[in-house]
Amino acid sequence: MSFFALNSLFSQNQLWTSFTKSMKMTTDVKLKFKLTASMKTVTDDKSAWSSIWARVDNTNNETGFFDNMIDRPVVSDEWKTYEINGYIDQNTKSLNFGGISMYNGQFYFDNIKLYVENKKTGELDEIKLENHDFEKKIVNDKIPDWVYNDTTNKNFSFKLVKDDASKGNSLCIVAEDIKVDQTDIIGEREGYTPQIGTLISMLNNLSSRVERIVKNLDQRELDHLHDEKANSIGALIMHLAAAEKIYQLYTFENRGFNEEEEKFWGPALHLDDAGRETYKGHDVEYYLNIYKEVRAKTLEEFKKLDDSWLAKIRPGYTENNHYYWFHVMEHQSSHLGQILFLKKRIPPEPNINLEKKKKID
Repeated sequence: MSFFALNSLFSQNQLWTSFTKSMKMTTDVKLKFKLTASMKTVTDDKSAWSSIWARVDNTNNETGFFDNMIDRPVVSDEWKTYEINGYIDQNTKSLNFGGISMYNGQFYFDNIKLYVENKKTGELDEIKLENHDFEKKIVNDKIPDWVYNDTTNKNFSFKLVKDDASKGNSLCIVAEDIKVDQTDIIGEREGYTPQIGTLISMLNNLSSRVERIVKNLDQRELDHLHDEKANSIGALIMHLAAAEKIYQLYTFENRGFNEEEEKFWGPALHLDDAGRETYKGHDVEYYLNIYKEVRAKTLEEFKKLDDSWLAKIRPGYTENNHYYWFHVMEHQSSHLGQILFLKKRIPPEPNINLEKKKKID
C-alpha cells in the first residue's frame, strides 16, 4: 500500500498524520540517496506504527521512487536508526520526505538526515536540513522548517521532549482517541463471550462488504435482471436478510415464520417469480435499512447467550447452533459473490439524445 493509498483511504477519518520537507532536485544521471532517522513507537494499539518516507516527483507529473516503510514499520519502543535507500534521475523534479504516524500512541522522531550521491566521487554527501534534529520550539502544532499535512486534525498533537539526554530535544507526535476500525480483525468482541464474539466479528465483516459493494447502486442497477431466471441485486439483499431472519427465529425462538412473517419474508427467502416481481422500484436505502435492522436483532440476541449455547444440538438433529450460524455466514459469502458477478454485468445506462431532429425542407 502506498502513501497515496493511505491518503485517499484514511485522511478523512483522521487516522494518520505526517510532516514533510520538499526539495527541488535535478540531475542528468541516476544518483542514489539515503534518508535516515532515529525513531521509536510507544503504544498499546496493535495497529499503530510510524515510519519515515520518501517520494520522488518527476517532471512528467508521475511519481518516481517511493518508499514509506509499510513493509517494515517502526513498532519498537526502543530508539533505533532506520533508513530508506532510493534514487533520483534525469526525470526528477523534487524529492519529498518526512515522517508518518498512524493510529494511537506516542511516536518519536529525531536526527533526520539526507544523503545524496556525489556525481564526481560516488560518495554519499550529507545535505543540510534545517531543524533536522527538532531543536526549534513548536508553536501551535507547527514544526519549524517542516510542513504538517493537516493542522485541523485534533487527534494528533506535536511536542518536543527530552526522552534521551544524548539527543537533546526529540519530536513526539501524540495520537489519542482514534477509533480503529475492527472490521477486518476477526476475534473477540466486547459484550459477547469469546466464541460468540468471534462469530459476530465474521458476520459483521461480511455484512460490511455487502453494504460497501451495493451502497452506491441506483434503482435501475438494483432492479436489473441478468436473464429471465436471474435474481436482481435488490432481491438478493432481501434474501440475505430473510435467511438471517429465519435462522434467528429457528435458533433463538425455536420456530419458523408465522403467517404474517411468511407474507413479508417469503418472496425474499424463496427467490422465485414472486421475488422477481416483489423487489423492484426501491432505492438502496430501502434494502439496507431492512438488512441492518435484521442484523441489529442478531447482535441483540447474541448478547443474551454464551458459548455453551453454540454447542447445543437439538434432539433429533445432528447440527449444533454454531453450525446454523456458520451457515448464515457461508450463505452471505456465497451471495456476495453472486452480487459481484451481477454488478459487473449491469449494462451502462442508455444515452438519451435530446437533440431535436432537424427539419428537412
